[in-house]
Amino acid sequence: MSKIVVLGAGMVGRAMAIDLSKNHTVCSVDINEVSLKNLQNKNISTIKADLSDGDKIKDIVKDFDLVIGAVPGFMGYNTCKSVIEAGRNIVDISFFPEDCFGLDELAKAMNVIAIVDCGVAPGMDNIILGYHSKLMDVENFECYVGGLPVKREKPFEYKAPFSPIDVLEEYTRPARYVENSHIITKPALSDPEYIDFEEVGTLEAFNSDGLRSLMFTMNVPNMKEKTLRYPGHIEYIKVLRDSGFFEHNEVNIKGVGISPMEFTSKVLFNKWKLGPEEKEFTIMRVIVEGKENGQQKKYVYSLFDIYNESTKTSSMARTTGYTATATANLILEGRFNRKGIIPPEFLGEDAGAFRYIMNYLNQRGIYYNLK
Repeated sequence: MSKIVVLGAGMVGRAMAIDLSKNHTVCSVDINEVSLKNLQNKNISTIKADLSDGDKIKDIVKDFDLVIGAVPGFMGYNTCKSVIEAGRNIVDISFFPEDCFGLDELAKAMNVIAIVDCGVAPGMDNIILGYHSKLMDVENFECYVGGLPVKREKPFEYKAPFSPIDVLEEYTRPARYVENSHIITKPALSDPEYIDFEEVGTLEAFNSDGLRSLMFTMNVPNMKEKTLRYPGHIEYIKVLRDSGFFEHNEVNIKGVGISPMEFTSKVLFNKWKLGPEEKEFTIMRVIVEGKENGQQKKYVYSLFDIYNESTKTSSMARTTGYTATATANLILEGRFNRKGIIPPEFLGEDAGAFRYIMNYLNQRGIYYNLK
């Protein structure tokens, strides 16, 4: 049995700790006692600690074989850096905004495997593209993805399976995509389009900054990623954004400085918080097109996953978390040993790793159906 420490005991962090505890000794770390308490009857040890303290992280992880990073995005880069400095392999799902390759030299110097963005998207879409990039000359890559509640409640018809402030960043960060081998930048929420899905009907897609490392690691002339929501969601969000509710600069209210973004996130937290057993689903469509063996080929992967009632695990926790736990097992079994910063597309380039992760997900009822 390997010893694994999971940094962060939020919804996805808890799901990963539980999944890994079936075959490993697992410890979960968080500052929130309530989150930790939910794990204490599941054969998982816990540590209450402030994960914004880099020295504390180094002290905690030194006794473990592998680290899972599941902190909020704004903490992710420094957390990952501290783990690498401690000389420990890490699989991270924090999706931090900084350039992950800024840690590549350090990771190689420390002989560390640091796999970042290892979730559903970014994550599995990267893995799929990486896999096909070794088999064909990819000309076009598209990913449409979203996590939504089954029950639609006005006005937003949305619930956040993770930190609302991380979701709001999707609505403010400029969206980059690749067109004719050039990086194009547009505002988030731009280029809306309606797309039909057999499982849920019509959804609305908009530009979001989800390509991340793919823009620099994959030589594909056309790539885009769009986020999916119920129709009408974009207009509500645009009203808030254009009215200044997502600004980071503090405003003074009766002598007190407050960031509109922090205020909005706090207000929306209760509106967007998933209930303990609320049904939600993850839906994704990944399209890879190009020439394979001299012929034009098109591969379409479709994912539809819903809240698991038997294990009481949300779909977003399953689809995000189990990609990371599959990868953790891949490393612990010695099946992947590439050192440095590893975005998921590097995993997909290894056909054995691709098949291992797909099989691991299938065993847990998560299927990327290929058409």
